[in-house]
Amino acid sequence: MNVKADLQLSQRIEALLVERNLRGMAGLRTHLQPGYCLRAAQMLWNCRGPVLIGTGFPVLDTFETDGPAGAIALYRVLSDLGAVPVLVCNERLAAALSGDYRVEPMPLGQPTGLKEVVRSRVARIAPELIISIELPGRAADGRYYNMRGEDISNNTFCFDDFLSMANCLSIAIGDGGNEIGMGNVIDRLAELDIVPSATRCDELVIADVSNWAAHGLVAMLSYWSGTDYLGDWDNRAVLEYLAARGSVDGVTREKTLSEDGLPSESGKLLVAALQQLVAEARSAH
Repeated sequence: MNVKADLQLSQRIEALLVERNLRGMAGLRTHLQPGYCLRAAQMLWNCRGPVLIGTGFPVLDTFETDGPAGAIALYRVLSDLGAVPVLVCNERLAAALSGDYRVEPMPLGQPTGLKEVVRSRVARIAPELIISIELPGRAADGRYYNMRGEDISNNTFCFDDFLSMANCLSIAIGDGGNEIGMGNVIDRLAELDIVPSATRCDELVIADVSNWAAHGLVAMLSYWSGTDYLGDWDNRAVLEYLAARGSVDGVTREKTLSEDGLPSESGKLLVAALQQLVAEARSAH
């Protein structure tokens, strides 16, 4: 690895991921130490054991497309690199994905004994790394809120305790300020019209759409490995897969092949732009 070249690519990816600035992430980026995509990708690159990937932001009585698609992208690459990824989801999403992926179902809400449940699963799985992608994080008042400020504590599963109880590094991905990991920059979230998450992580990765951050990390891994992991990513096909299992767009709340109100073509173009950045970085070094 070339430290200077790696950092340059990481910063170009970081800029691309917030280029649209849909929910204020471009401004938030200025408060993060540059190279966060590089540092998070290094955690993925070095991992060979179990990886817990939490995802599945609740919308109405189901889950949104943003999050699970990125989780699938990370799952595939981690598997290829020799790690053992496990998707941690609410029981409905876990059941929908269980035929194709390793899953760990979690109950909704904060039932009695939840911490003991988390502690036992952490002990059983012994994760080497934990990733949260587009999951609501616990606010300062102990509750969970969506972008509309609605209390969704009874509709989400609590992944925060996995990060605090596991003796391993954690990556959190978010795009709005109310997700797990945003506690790292909670003092910078006052200008956003949200109830911020207070949950912290080791490395926070932000994007206009959380799925896109996953692709940004995959781009770094592609650069290092010499394998174009983005090349076989079919954004529409993955969204169709999730829609068939009940997903909806998190912004429109409609059952469409879109991510946060953006058509699947937008994700496809983002992936192509990441591939171009990787190609340029390779040719320069």
